[in-house]
Amino acid sequence: MSRPTVAIVGRPNVGKSTLFNRIVGGRPAIVSERPGTTRDRHFGDAEWQGRRFWVVDTGGLVPESNESMDRAIRQQVEFALEESDVVVFVVDGREGMNPVDAAIAERLRTAQRPVVLAVNKLDDLERSTAQFDFYRLGFGDPFGVSAAVGKGSGDLLDAVVARLPPRDPAEDESTIGVAVIGRPNAGKSSLVNRLLGEERHVVAPEAGTTRDAIDSLLRYDGKSLNFIDTAGLRRRAKVEDDLEFYATLRTERAIERASVCVLVVDATLGLHNQDLRIATQAWDQGCALIVVVNKWDLVEEKDANTARRGQDALVEKAPFLRYVPFVYASALTGQRVRRILELILEVADQRERRVPTAEVNRVLSALLERNSPPQKPGEEVKLLYASQIAVAPPTFAIVSNRPDDVPDAYQRYLVHGFREAWPFAGSPLRLRFTARGSKR
Repeated sequence: MSRPTVAIVGRPNVGKSTLFNRIVGGRPAIVSERPGTTRDRHFGDAEWQGRRFWVVDTGGLVPESNESMDRAIRQQVEFALEESDVVVFVVDGREGMNPVDAAIAERLRTAQRPVVLAVNKLDDLERSTAQFDFYRLGFGDPFGVSAAVGKGSGDLLDAVVARLPPRDPAEDESTIGVAVIGRPNAGKSSLVNRLLGEERHVVAPEAGTTRDAIDSLLRYDGKSLNFIDTAGLRRRAKVEDDLEFYATLRTERAIERASVCVLVVDATLGLHNQDLRIATQAWDQGCALIVVVNKWDLVEEKDANTARRGQDALVEKAPFLRYVPFVYASALTGQRVRRILELILEVADQRERRVPTAEVNRVLSALLERNSPPQKPGEEVKLLYASQIAVAPPTFAIVSNRPDDVPDAYQRYLVHGFREAWPFAGSPLRLRFTARGSKR
């Protein structure tokens, strides 16, 4: 990972996620008074004093606990420490020193990473002396902050940036955002773990283990991929508490900021209407799309045509899926998982493809010659010329004397004809009909 990484660690409910949100801007991490809300590592992009860096929000660390989730969180924190260049150790200034803080401090001393100590929840920072008690932890000057209102965060970030390694010229390289989406318990986290080659996310058999949208970075074939493993999308009527509600919103926002969406479907359950709704949502947002049929190894009664029959049935329900690649894979065994990485690069490239104007008009002329637009009584509908006006997704403007009178069926004919010339595999393709001389 070329861009430096800052890990935020501390015991539960000291305000790590609130500080994370303050640093990256906005509210990308779920914040709740309920301890243990953050269970995975959560990546965010931050910038301070001209330095861009990744910030990692981790689950609350309880060093001596034998609870299964606490053990899993400890493993995630260990991963975060291994990847980090600087550690921000967050403690609670209201409650004062806690024995768990001292235990965490002992672990951090063995990590051999620069540590910046943040004493949080000091809303009356100007008159507070609570931060000085934490000198005993042995990390130098403690920085008093109130993450909730932003007090002291500038001084804290100054200290963080001062401890970052020298700038790497590759830090500003762009990444491909990949949102891993689907219904709960379809195997999204297991798939991301397999793709990354490590147990980067907490995985549990019960549905809903992943609450936040978690970012993980991977370098593949010379490209940087940013995987967003999201909480499973549910219908809003089934969102039972505030955490699930906000997790659903996070998933929708993950789709909005992704270039590629990987829809994970449970092969043992089949693709349901909820999966189609998620796929349509990603497609309408302009994301490239791949459908991964996971747990294919568990389907016992199948033959060489099982997959094709299933795809044909789905295309009847959602015609846009004819342009979307399907992969029949297994996160458990690794079957066809590498193909997913190849397809991500392919559909991301197709989404950014640009076609010369001369070629666009050559294809349009051929389509018009083969099948002219249906005519209504009155002035003839003419399509005069076209050009590609945008990428991500590819968008074409077609100039017409009567742009509002081009029927939907004929628009679909043009889309299909354009895709025969340039497949734009996995990517939406949009047409805009405009009048001569109008602004696009």
